[in-house]
Order: sequence, then structure tokens, then C-alpha cells
Amino acid sequence: MSKRDELIEKYAEDIKNKFGQAPDMDLLTKVAIGLGPAIYNLDASKVSGSDDKELETVKNNFLIKKLGLADTPALMESIKSVIDSYGQSEKNKHRAVIYYMLAKHFGKESVYN
Repeated sequence: MSKRDELIEKYAEDIKNKFGQAPDMDLLTKVAIGLGPAIYNLDASKVSGSDDKELETVKNNFLIKKLGLADTPALMESIKSVIDSYGQSEKNKHRAVIYYMLAKHFGKESVYN
């Protein structure tokens, strides 16, 4: 099993255990591939839920630029909702899982097709 496949399995476990959902493995794989080498970097592969600058980056680079959403207060509310669902005490909030959950939340899975 490749390193990427191992990481995707780890992300799938988080979606099952933290969000109580069965992951769409095809979408999850595409999200992980879309993040490129960032998934292998310890710092870049995680999202700090308590860092406002980090959350702005998720909003601007992913929700607005990648998914093509309009900048509204609902974007940050959605990010914070996903962070809360992941668990504030969870140290390892994987970027791929957060992006996956946000893409599902906004119904933007088609961006990855």
C-alpha cells in the first residue's frame, strides 16, 4: 500500500469516527490528490482550528478559489461547524478531511470530477 493510500485510509477512519458518516472514497481520494504534496507535510497536512489566520486561508484558498463560492459569513460558519464536529480537542485535524467535509456540505463534489 502506498503512503497516499495509507493516508486516505486514515482520513476515511476520521470521517467514520468523528463525523459518523460513511466516506465517499472516490471523492476523498480526489481531495487528497488535489492537495498534492501537502498531505505528506506534517504541518501543511493539518488545520489548526484555533488559528484565525489558518481558517481564513481555508476560506480563501479552498472555499472561494477552489470551490468558487461567494465570500459570505456563512463560509466561516461552515468551517467552524466542521472544526467543531471534528472535535476541538482533536489535535490532528487533517486538511483533506476538512476539505472533503466542506465540499460535501456545499454540494461541490462536482469540482473534483
